[in-house]
Amino acid sequence: MEKAMHQAHGIGYEDYCRKFKERLRVEKNREQEYKQERMIAAQIGQRIHI
Repeated sequence: MEKAMHQAHGIGYEDYCRKFKERLRVEKNREQEYKQERMIAAQIGQRIHI
């Protein structure tokens, strides 16, 4: 988990747990990535059904 956190977000899990501002930054980033992925999935879904 530690290695994945460093690769994906540039912060270790221990720092993620201790530092509130870093946790907010990571979670906002995750939310943005999720929204982008949902938009891409919807676009692909529309192309398949046409």
